[in-house]
Amino acid sequence: MKKLSDLLQITRYGMGSGDSDLALQLLGNYLRIINDDNRLPSFIVFYNEGVKVLNEDSPVKEQLINLEIKGVKLIACGTCLNHYQINEPIAGIKGTMPDIITLQSDAEKVINL
Repeated sequence: MKKLSDLLQITRYGMGSGDSDLALQLLGNYLRIINDDNRLPSFIVFYNEGVKVLNEDSPVKEQLINLEIKGVKLIACGTCLNHYQINEPIAGIKGTMPDIITLQSDAEKVINL
């Protein structure tokens, strides 16, 4: 089976732990930089608190929509979306745990944020 290039996993509402405002700023910077210089992963999966960045009031909404326009596939854990009561993610599609496991298995490199 052909390996994907990179899989980015967003599992938190922000990047790193500690101050929540800083975490969101760091995630926004990260997504903006990969967008601007075209270091794009094949897929981004969102699970646990990571699905919160797909909410309508997301501070990284613009970056995520731009990544999707550029062909990055955004997959959100359906169970997690339901848990956080996010009915309509701003981008991407609902996925399942088997989808996430398959993407992790097929990726050349998995990057966790």
